[in-house]
Amino acid sequence: MSQPTLGTAVTHRRYVPYSHAHYAGSLVDGAYGLGLFGDAATDLCIVTDGDEGLFASYDDVQFLAPIRAGDVIEVTATLTRVGTRSRGISFTLTVAARGEPSEQAPGAAVVLDVPLVAITASGTVVVPEK
Repeated sequence: MSQPTLGTAVTHRRYVPYSHAHYAGSLVDGAYGLGLFGDAATDLCIVTDGDEGLFASYDDVQFLAPIRAGDVIEVTATLTRVGTRSRGISFTLTVAARGEPSEQAPGAAVVLDVPLVAITASGTVVVPEK
């Protein structure tokens, strides 16, 4: 396996089910996004290093906008630093579509013209020595 390449990225896309709503207004807690960052980090480590890796720490987490049940979200993990065993990763969670239910149209939703950046973060994972 060759040396991991800076800028390598993976993206996960998913629908946020109403069963994950935790607060009024169908809000989903921030930990939901962090869990998805962990999944994307694992995927990225498999792509770059052939191993799931272990998440060591977050350096920064910013909660910028709400995530709601009924959203379609995208989580992207991008390789930003390569050490001997450590890897720096930046994360972004964007809302691509949002549910807009009403009494007349309980399943209504809209694709956002500009995706809404809801969470950003950076962190470090470790992988086995080659």
